[in-house]
Amino acid sequence: MYTEQLPPHDDQAEEAVLGSLVIDSESLPRVAATLAADDFFRQKHSWIFEACLNLFSRNEPVNQITLSDELTRQQRLEEIGGLQFLSYLVTSVPTSVYVEHYGQVVKRLSIMRQLINAGGKIVDIGYKAETDEEEALRKAEDFIYELRMGRSERDLVSLHQALDKYIEEDLSSQDSNKTGVTSGFVDLDRLLGGFQPSDLVILAARPGVGKSALALNIAKAITSRRNTEGRRGVVAFFSLEMATEQIVERLLAGESGIDTRRLRQAQEWSEQDEAKIMQAVGQLADLPLYIDDSALLGVVELRSKARRLYLEEGLELIVVDYMQLMSGSGGFGGNRVQEISEISRSLKALARDLNVPVLALSQLSRAVEGRPGHEPLLSDLRDSGSIEQDADVVMFLYRPDVYFTEEEWERQHPGEDYPRGVADLIVAKHRNGPLGRPQLVFRERTTTFVDAVLRDGPAPNMGMF
Repeated sequence: MYTEQLPPHDDQAEEAVLGSLVIDSESLPRVAATLAADDFFRQKHSWIFEACLNLFSRNEPVNQITLSDELTRQQRLEEIGGLQFLSYLVTSVPTSVYVEHYGQVVKRLSIMRQLINAGGKIVDIGYKAETDEEEALRKAEDFIYELRMGRSERDLVSLHQALDKYIEEDLSSQDSNKTGVTSGFVDLDRLLGGFQPSDLVILAARPGVGKSALALNIAKAITSRRNTEGRRGVVAFFSLEMATEQIVERLLAGESGIDTRRLRQAQEWSEQDEAKIMQAVGQLADLPLYIDDSALLGVVELRSKARRLYLEEGLELIVVDYMQLMSGSGGFGGNRVQEISEISRSLKALARDLNVPVLALSQLSRAVEGRPGHEPLLSDLRDSGSIEQDADVVMFLYRPDVYFTEEEWERQHPGEDYPRGVADLIVAKHRNGPLGRPQLVFRERTTTFVDAVLRDGPAPNMGMF
């Protein structure tokens, strides 16, 4: 004899939650943050919980009488079993003390049912036998990710709710200065307050100025610091331009102080060089810096990989080097402007989705080359005006010594010192703060940047994040 297997549920736990709400309306806030009407397996239970929420939202008491009236108004009283069932709920639980425990049971079983539903969708993907197996896998991952995050979509939130959340989560924390992820550069962090969660930060420059080196410096600084709990910041570095070996080489050069040319010539290493390199290897080995050097990386692949790392390890920052080398989802008919627009929108969506900053590098157009002084402008962002629109912060890396020889500089700026290695980090857009021009110094031997105040000194102590 065949018996249909019902999805996991617990009628008693559901009734206990509802009974607790009826006998003590003050218990509703204790479960409202985690439970939704859809979490109840029985339809009538879902309707009753929804009615309780409606009453609570109108600042009306929740009891048998008001609940009966609300369900009558919705023409659902008889469907749930009438006044008799409401009376039963009151007698089903002696106290509301354990309402949170009952709610956890209901929520856990709801997640199990959602998992079954997601599994069915994944099975359906498999049976369709799509030609692109990577796309099929990404769709399957999306189902699980949405379930893991506890939501598939965001709803409207009132200002009152937003203010409550702000006070509860931000101002009540020990670190109430709302500082974001620090870059390791004092003046930049002072200007931006660190890279803020959900922000899309654009770092743009012409080729050869050092934007990859700066991004790598920032990534290393974040992964080198420990928070108050002793945990290092995790960074995902998507490098479409440099191979992993080149990134490792740059990190070793910066950490050991040995220039990249000598690193490539192991036969010329002295015992002192070898000792410095091995010490650098030991210091870098434990950094939670994850590198992906896929040359043909699309927005969907990047999102999938970032989500996976976020769920497994957590994330402080995502770096993309660089945007113009990425590919969109297709269907643009060779229109590169539209494709770059999709990429920038996707990166911003990813930042909001994971609530982590995304640092995306971008090329500038050749218009910079023909301009006196060669300082970049927002209009120089290559391929798409949507980059400026989508970005929360736009920074330009500008080094005069890239464009001017010493002789040219002397002719145009008589009496001024030649700015060898001096770099201006021009913050040309800052959605939530001031603009500015922090100054850095580029150390060409080791392809690293330091704060201008440390031009002749050692690299800064990264401290805590």
